[in-house]
Amino acid sequence: MAGQLEGHSAIVTGGTAGIGEAIVRLFRARGARVVIVARGGEAGARLVEELGDEHVGFLAADVTDPGTPAAAVALARRRFGGLDVLVNNAGMDYVHEIASAPLADVRQVMEVNLVAPLAMIQAAVPALSRSGRGAVVNVVSRLASIAVPGMNVYGATKAALHAITRGAAIELADAGVRVNSVAPGFTETPLMSAWLDDQPDPAEARRAALAAIPQRRFATPDDVAAAVAYLASREAGHVTGASLAVDGGYTAQ
Repeated sequence: MAGQLEGHSAIVTGGTAGIGEAIVRLFRARGARVVIVARGGEAGARLVEELGDEHVGFLAADVTDPGTPAAAVALARRRFGGLDVLVNNAGMDYVHEIASAPLADVRQVMEVNLVAPLAMIQAAVPALSRSGRGAVVNVVSRLASIAVPGMNVYGATKAALHAITRGAAIELADAGVRVNSVAPGFTETPLMSAWLDDQPDPAEARRAALAAIPQRRFATPDDVAAAVAYLASREAGHVTGASLAVDGGYTAQ
C-alpha cells in the first residue's frame, strides 16, 4: 500500500488525536502531504516536527470559525500547490435525551458536526475540481443509521452529514470530485475511554459493548484510517456517494 496516495495533498480536520491522528500518519506513510486543522496547538506542533514540516502543515483553528475553511485551503495551496483530498474528521460528541436537550447545545453540535464540514466542502470545491482526482471523505458514525438512547441528537448530525455526502456526490460528479463517508462504530480512542470511564460500571459497559459487536472487538483508529485512505485513493476511483461501515458488523445485525 506504500505510495497509494503519493503526490496527493490533503486537509484533515481534527487531525491531532485519535482517528484524526491515525489518518494523518497513514496518509503520510502512503505518500500524501497533509494540512492538519485542529485546536490542539501543542499536539499539532509535535506532529509537524515528527512527520516533517516539508510534508505537513498545521493550522491551529476551530472548524466552526467562519475563516477556517478558506485559511485551510489557502495553506494547502501555498504549501503543496493544490488540494486533492478533504477529510472532514473533526466532530463533537454529545449525550442527552431528545426531550430535554437544551437547544443551545443542539445548535452547537450541529455547527461542529454538520455546518463546519459543509463549509469546508464549499471552500475546497474549487481546488478539488482542479485536481483531477478530488475526493472528500466525511467521518460520520454508526449512529447515522441506528438509534441509541441518549445519542440521537449526535446521531442526527451524523445522519445529516451523510445526506450531504450523498447529495454532494451527485452534484460534484461533473466536477470530477468524489464524496464518500466512513461510519466508525466503537473505536478505541481517548474519547471512548472517557465515555466508558463515565459509566456506573465501566467494566460491565465495556463487556456489553464488545458483546454487541459480531467481531467481538472494538475498531482501532488505524482500522478507520485505512478505510478513509482507500476512499481518498485512486483505487476508489468509481466509488462515490457511499458510506463504508467500520464497526465489526454492528450495523449489519
